[in-house]
Amino acid sequence: MDMLWSGWGDPAKAAPLPDSVIALLRDLLGVTPRESGPATLGDIAVPGSALTGAARRALTAAVKDPVHLRTDAESRIRHTRGRSTPDLLRIRAGEVDDVPAAVVLPANHDEVLAVLRACAEHGLAVVPFGGGTSVVGGLAPEAGHGFVALDLRRLDGLLSLDEVSRTAVLQPGLRAPDAEALLGERGFTLGHFPQSYEWASIGGFAAARSSGQASAGYGRFDEMVLGVTLATPEGTLETGRAPRSAAGPDLRQLVLGSEGALGVITSVTVRIRPLPQVRVYEGWRFASFEAGTAALRRLAQDGPRPTVLRLSDETESLIGLAQPDRIGSEDARSAGCMAIAGYEGTAEDTADRRARAREVLLACGGEYAGEEPGERWAHGRYNAPYLRDALLDAGAFAETLETAAFWSALPGLYQAVREALTAALTEAGTPPLVMCHISHVYENGASLYFTVVSAQGDDPVAHWAPAKRAAGDAILASGGTISHHHGVGTDHRDWFTREIGPVGVRVLQAVKAELDPTGILNPGVLIPVR
Repeated sequence: MDMLWSGWGDPAKAAPLPDSVIALLRDLLGVTPRESGPATLGDIAVPGSALTGAARRALTAAVKDPVHLRTDAESRIRHTRGRSTPDLLRIRAGEVDDVPAAVVLPANHDEVLAVLRACAEHGLAVVPFGGGTSVVGGLAPEAGHGFVALDLRRLDGLLSLDEVSRTAVLQPGLRAPDAEALLGERGFTLGHFPQSYEWASIGGFAAARSSGQASAGYGRFDEMVLGVTLATPEGTLETGRAPRSAAGPDLRQLVLGSEGALGVITSVTVRIRPLPQVRVYEGWRFASFEAGTAALRRLAQDGPRPTVLRLSDETESLIGLAQPDRIGSEDARSAGCMAIAGYEGTAEDTADRRARAREVLLACGGEYAGEEPGERWAHGRYNAPYLRDALLDAGAFAETLETAAFWSALPGLYQAVREALTAALTEAGTPPLVMCHISHVYENGASLYFTVVSAQGDDPVAHWAPAKRAAGDAILASGGTISHHHGVGTDHRDWFTREIGPVGVRVLQAVKAELDPTGILNPGVLIPVR
């Protein structure tokens, strides 16, 4: 099943906002429905494919069968850009000027190599496409119409599972739920559950250095990766042959987070864990975001660390976004801040960690809110993107951005980003509601995840651009990283180059020149085109 072409996920799961929420948006932010609805798929005029006859023949030969090379309008539209709010607003308006010339579907590593050779020969850029869930312009190269979308859905298997070493080799087009199902049949889990879980792919997790909602217990995806196979126009790069090594720099780290700019990931060796016997989620209230942050830091640094640990600020808690399936409801609102703690593992270990964490949270001023808030969060943990679509349908603008910093820098970062977003959107005539939560914790710091809602204005994409720039500037000025788990893409590229500096940029450009001498791989994504 394909994702909804003009929004998120399964259309059957989409639901309109309740009248009470629409009224709240109108009264609080001045949101009014737009006069015209989104374009329909059949109404969109798609430019003709730039694929030459010679390129078509070469790509068909690479994937063995013409059925695996698609140039029809619907296939190309479905592979246009990603799922950021500007992406969706543009495609809903029928803007597909950067539609791929073709969609090609290889079946294995050798076919991927053949596609890359064909594209290099015929001057076609290549955009690897997994679940299509990028929200940072990772699927929007600087290539005009002269590129193909390399859809990896046919590389969707569990290649091997080593129960002794607790490792598995997965193909990149395998979607996360399918990976969990295959591992679960053998009694294991990957433990990676980002908000994009239902649609994102294994290759995408590695390429974007993803972090899941249970990262406090299972770790980030890049911590799970033990080896990667990368197909490049210059051949194959194999990385990782042992759990740890001192044999030179770790080349896995060049692949993790490379976003298709250095090659196409064709397999990932990952660490796996036994399926948990018990999963328990609970809610805690704190008087302030500052108090809740201090409590999370205590658990992250001194333990016991829950598997899931997150904290919504006062505004997010008030609106009810801490429990997405109860957005705007009276019973979801409470004074102060809502934290969610989750525990997974054996019954004995879970009970022990939960009891010891409870002592810490109580000592830090937390008020136990029972299991219901936690269980409701778990039930609605993947609903936020659907909520975003409903907000767009109602005439609101809704977008997210995230960052991370050391604990000492976190308060200043939180304040600076909120102020930057509020000032920029207020100046544009659309004062926003800015919400935030701590989504991932570490011994030395944490991530901040912001949600912004406002009226759309006359030109919603143009109206967001100054706010996005202001937030990016505030993040770097306050000691944060431009992205914690969404990646760089084209949207964050300018701030990323400032973050790593000119020497860092030249290092990455040199690696790209070696692996991709003709510059066909996702040009302009991650680093500037040389």
